[in-house]
Amino acid sequence: MMYGLTIGQAATFAGVTVKTVRHYHRLGLVGEPERDGSGYRRYGSSEILRLVQVRTLAGAGVPLAEVGDLLDADPDRFASALDDVERRLTDRIEELIARRAVLHRLASGDRLLLPERACAVLDLLAELGFSADYVALQQEALILARALVPEVFDSFLDQLEHQLGDPQYVELVKRCQEAESWDPHDPRLDDLAAALCSMVLANPELLSMPAEFEARPDAAARYGLINHHREDQAPAAARLNELLEANLRAAGVDIPLQ
Repeated sequence: MMYGLTIGQAATFAGVTVKTVRHYHRLGLVGEPERDGSGYRRYGSSEILRLVQVRTLAGAGVPLAEVGDLLDADPDRFASALDDVERRLTDRIEELIARRAVLHRLASGDRLLLPERACAVLDLLAELGFSADYVALQQEALILARALVPEVFDSFLDQLEHQLGDPQYVELVKRCQEAESWDPHDPRLDDLAAALCSMVLANPELLSMPAEFEARPDAAARYGLINHHREDQAPAAARLNELLEANLRAAGVDIPLQ
């Protein structure tokens, strides 16, 4: 029989810290031994055994709040409780594996925030010769669209996919990119806006908005955050967008007013 250990010695023998031993005492998982004549608590073999049992179960993933009942359970209930702990640990392991997968995907940057279909659209933009800056801007717009107007995100992708399949539209958008370096009062912007409007109106079914979006009291604000993203950095682009929206409104398209 082992007896007469100080709390420090008991902690060392059980493979824990003194702080942990005291924590187990506070939780009622390990009883505090009686003090000796000098006023010190002395730990014997029964306390060391209990400390090892608690440490082992806690280390296996059993919540401390359940350890006491588990140690005091009969063999059948003990086995059943361990099965339950194993199930919870398995769920936790799966969650951690999923988180690790997310960390690995972070190498793709913000594309983590987009579904595969949206990433395919971005890849297509690059393949069509759009600049890296333009692709990055569209990526930000897609992230905003998915977060702010999820109910129209799929239709937004439908529109992009359709437009990028039209070589004339692609060339027109590239010209709009070039126009970002123009003076915002350049009259050529009017012609560009008119041409864009004609192409957009050629497929009116792509312009329809779901009723749940139109019913939003903050629909205009959400639309503005997406459609006018970074316009402060490109005055000519902001002017072109303003002209396009004006043309679309004149054609009867309901464009939210900011």
